[in-house]
Amino acid sequence: MKIFMKQGGTAGEVLEFYPSLTDREYLSGTFFYSSLTSTKLYCGKTMKMRKVVIIGAGHVGSHCGYALAHSGIAGEIVLVDVDKDKAHAQALDIADSVSFCERETVVRDGDYKDCEDAALVVVAIGEARKPGQTRLDMLGRSVEMLKELLEQLKPYKIPGIVVTITNPADIVADYVRKGLGLERNRVFGTGTLLDTARLIRTLSEESGVGRRSIQAYSLGEHGDSSMIPFSSVTIGGLPFDAYDISKEKVLEATRQIGMTIIEGKKSTEFGIGRALTEMAACILRDEKKIMPASVLLQGEYGQHDVHCGVPCLIGKNGIEKIIELPLTEEEQEMDQAEQALKATLGREQR
Repeated sequence: MKIFMKQGGTAGEVLEFYPSLTDREYLSGTFFYSSLTSTKLYCGKTMKMRKVVIIGAGHVGSHCGYALAHSGIAGEIVLVDVDKDKAHAQALDIADSVSFCERETVVRDGDYKDCEDAALVVVAIGEARKPGQTRLDMLGRSVEMLKELLEQLKPYKIPGIVVTITNPADIVADYVRKGLGLERNRVFGTGTLLDTARLIRTLSEESGVGRRSIQAYSLGEHGDSSMIPFSSVTIGGLPFDAYDISKEKVLEATRQIGMTIIEGKKSTEFGIGRALTEMAACILRDEKKIMPASVLLQGEYGQHDVHCGVPCLIGKNGIEKIIELPLTEEEQEMDQAEQALKATLGREQR
């Protein structure tokens, strides 16, 4: 990132700002306002624009690190875990694989202090979901671990974007955002991004049309109450109803694929690793792509004070715009899912 400012002092008007995949030029200071981007740029410490910290080096965290390393979008990947030996071993293993990549990526283990100059912090702590267990069933243990994590992060200021993966995804995103005291555009979860990948795969298999020719989103909770706005689905440019495909079959498959994987191999890892990499690319490269994310809703879709998976435009500032799809009356069921999330969060807070 290059920032030019008026001479004299450590703070002033930003004259020019632009991101780069290779530049690592930074400033110390406070908030700087850019008239070009109409955003505040935090430069309390030197922020490395291609540095990613992954907190949690288990199945999910390590696969996120592997996918990121092989994508070439990150210049430095740091794995942090309470089990320091595991984080070190995972980093070494991923670093070995980078020898066969087209681009060099530094992969190492580190500690929470690494978050102070990271462009992206990924929260991937937690235990694997067990067969028959819903994501909401994981809330109690996840909150215990998150309390410990937030306590560890207290001494450090995080200048970058924070993306959460830990289940239950929507409630965890809300909990971490509140705990860090950051704006909603800077702390959000992967939400229904993986559900959307599963939806597109299912639609491709049912229609015989390639995945790249399908546009569809899974919305709501990353879990058993996720919903699909079929009125917004297009397959090869045609509406969903142009195909003889069962809505019930598609919805059931989208919701159950995760449990099928868990029952067969005890964890999901490859899909979420790639999903996180796509989201990270939007942030680190300022791609301005639209994809689902679990973001705090403040009136969008008629919802308030709850995180929910909805389409968002994602760039270097995190969530830059929430896309409100036109929903039919039948598709308003998302409201029921969010009321369930609010009730669960309320019980945990008590």
